[in-house]
Amino acid sequence: MFDRQLTPTLQKAANSFPVTALTGPRQSGKTTLLQTIFPHYNYVSLESPDKLLNLRDDPRGFLTQNTAPWIIDEAQRFPELFSYIQEYVDKEKKAGHFILSGSQNFLLSQHISQTLAGRVAILELLPLSYPEFKTDSQFSQFSLWSYLFNGSYPRPYQEHLDTELWFNSYIRTYLERDVRNIANIQNLTQFQLFLRLCAGQHGQQLNLNALAQACGISQTTATIWLGILEESYIVFKLRPYFNNFKKRLVKTPKIYFYDSGIVCKLLQIQSPEQLVLHPARGAIFEGFIISEMIKSFFSKGRNAPVYYWRDHSGHEVDLLVDYNSQLFSFEIKSGMTLTSDFIKGIKQWQKITHIPKENCHLIYAGDEKMKLQEFSILPWHINFSEFGLT
Repeated sequence: MFDRQLTPTLQKAANSFPVTALTGPRQSGKTTLLQTIFPHYNYVSLESPDKLLNLRDDPRGFLTQNTAPWIIDEAQRFPELFSYIQEYVDKEKKAGHFILSGSQNFLLSQHISQTLAGRVAILELLPLSYPEFKTDSQFSQFSLWSYLFNGSYPRPYQEHLDTELWFNSYIRTYLERDVRNIANIQNLTQFQLFLRLCAGQHGQQLNLNALAQACGISQTTATIWLGILEESYIVFKLRPYFNNFKKRLVKTPKIYFYDSGIVCKLLQIQSPEQLVLHPARGAIFEGFIISEMIKSFFSKGRNAPVYYWRDHSGHEVDLLVDYNSQLFSFEIKSGMTLTSDFIKGIKQWQKITHIPKENCHLIYAGDEKMKLQEFSILPWHINFSEFGLT
């Protein structure tokens, strides 16, 4: 069992709200975390056909058959349930009686907003952050590139599974179940091509028109498919920061996958050694750092105020965090040997914006923390929860 940084936030939410909802991608560890933190709760998964049938037959009787509170997994599979939960919590008025979890964020959030607004705390659990991964000492010898290649989903590590087989199964299962259920996609081969092409754009400015043309679909369909990948926590868009600083700005979002292991499998990278030499190495490392920042904010129950910045002259900052009325900037380099060229971008950014140098940072693939020309140099394994931003 890895120690999850969300644990204190989840406990606080359950002690404060009558309903807590935990969302995140499939296999991110939601069920394991909930059953570990709340062992005295009744647990039911609506993935089980007989449990779903029992609940549909007599929802009031099902929910009142025990005095203990409930964990209801994949709750979005029975939309009518949310009205019964609303009725119950409005009558009982006590904290922590229901914890709902689900992997289809669009459906879960839709039902929550319709019936449980004001009664529910909504939290998100992504796959492991690197600080969480390190809490299991048996993996202490993993190198950066081994970790990026194998990804951050906990199950392959916990059960010592072959990651290539696991990811192939994960992607195929995801295609056959979640995507087909949400969008009624008939041509799975076409969608799988779309997924691989999205991996090819990882870390780049999103070009939906190019994706649509390459797959032989309309741009409207490409937009819908990308939205499904976002709602299922497979990809996210990193939006540009719009404050102009007297510059003409690029306003197109970038696309990233939350998990580096999925990107490696979709790009057919075969080993950590191949990853080190692969043209996508820089983008994969960059996406890993940005995901770590997002996970840090999610672990506190907060939205992640993350952006990138680029002007039409080619000046760019990989990651901006707009937090607590301050702007923090991060240049991200996958090189392991520090050179003065690494800070050219951050120096130009600081010159344009005049934000304090102590808010400007470089994160690289090395292990040492230091200062270079008054700029902070941070190693790849920085724990953002301890960094002070969240």
